[in-house]
Amino acid sequence: MSKGLLALATVLLLAGCSHAPKVHSSTGMVMDEMQATIAPTQGNHCNGTVQFIGQKDGSVKVIADLRAMAPNTTHAIHLHEVGDCSAPDAMSAKAHYNPENKPHGLPTTEDRHAGDLGNFTTDKDGRAHYEMIATNLTMASSHNPVLGRAVIVHANPDDGSQPAGNAGARIGCGVIEVRGLK
Repeated sequence: MSKGLLALATVLLLAGCSHAPKVHSSTGMVMDEMQATIAPTQGNHCNGTVQFIGQKDGSVKVIADLRAMAPNTTHAIHLHEVGDCSAPDAMSAKAHYNPENKPHGLPTTEDRHAGDLGNFTTDKDGRAHYEMIATNLTMASSHNPVLGRAVIVHANPDDGSQPAGNAGARIGCGVIEVRGLK
């Protein structure tokens, strides 16, 4: 057993933790904590992080901490099907993540794209903290995994309309990656 895994096992044992993180046996990476680092698309400034944390019930907690947007504005946040932010406008991330071929919808709609994460509003300084629980996603299992997908922050709010919520330009993009053991 590697020193990192041994240390993690010891800490969990001593802490009496009932929910041990899923550690990939060959890479030593924690599979129930992932993160996308959001970088601005061309001509924009949006940046920050979006964390994905696996929950005991199998759902995924999404925590976004974003900055450098216009003050007091509302923006959509979506998962897109391809983890590629290389295009200046992030169009390389393709369409919303929709592996079950469902209609578009807001998080309050049960029947929606897996990648429909809703809207957040910035404060007077152009920063935002947003949290939600996604029951239609998993971390890396075969059912709607987030690993390797792109997170897109849009210029406008998602209005819930078809086919993709009319959320406007892509102002920030990041790829969801596993957070490794330190």
